[in-house]
Amino acid sequence: MTFARRIVVAAFFVLVVAAGAEAQVGVHIGINLPAYPRLTVIPGYPVYYAPDVRGNYFFYDGLYWVFNVDDGYWYSSSWYNGPWVVVEPDDVPQPLLVVPYRYYRVRPRYWSGWALDRPPRWGDYWGPRWYERHRDWDRWDRRAKHPAAPLPSYQRRYSGNRYPAPSEHATIHNGQYKYRPRDDRVRESQSKIVERESRGGEKASGRAEFIEKKGGGGPPQKRGREERPGKGRD
Repeated sequence: MTFARRIVVAAFFVLVVAAGAEAQVGVHIGINLPAYPRLTVIPGYPVYYAPDVRGNYFFYDGLYWVFNVDDGYWYSSSWYNGPWVVVEPDDVPQPLLVVPYRYYRVRPRYWSGWALDRPPRWGDYWGPRWYERHRDWDRWDRRAKHPAAPLPSYQRRYSGNRYPAPSEHATIHNGQYKYRPRDDRVRESQSKIVERESRGGEKASGRAEFIEKKGGGGPPQKRGREERPGKGRD
């Protein structure tokens, strides 16, 4: 093999390895979807949920959202399988917070006994300082009209090995999905979420206050870390 040919082969190998590494980089929080999930609008809310996904998986105002029971934080992404970016408690949009407990597909044992038609107790999770800043977080008029954003259905074409690398997400998404967020919190957070997603996502640095009070370890892993409910019914 000539010297020039060796250079070409070596360069090709480097490119292949780099591309594979880029495709594998990303924050994962227990969501691994081989294809676009089935999403259903929650009656009375501008939020979709995924009844077939084993996770607390939602779509709201142009972004996907997941509540991770292991650390007690919300995550978001512009693509259905991440990578995921942690969202600080103050930045979680109200329509997600008020979704009833029954639409959470993964329920840690320490949630047991909570009312199915009420939202989770976010004041417990994020502590008194968060509650002082969000006293009216659970006030929601279900009788009002709350149109849901259109789904980015173009992503159905990107499944399995066709799922793009994080660095390609913004370019493809902006070219295919023309919806712009209406929620002030989402508008303020979207650019940061998309930028951090393109770099592989971002995980929470610790656990929510409520989980720390439970002992710092979250729900026990080997005894079944969650209760798996049946299909959501309203």
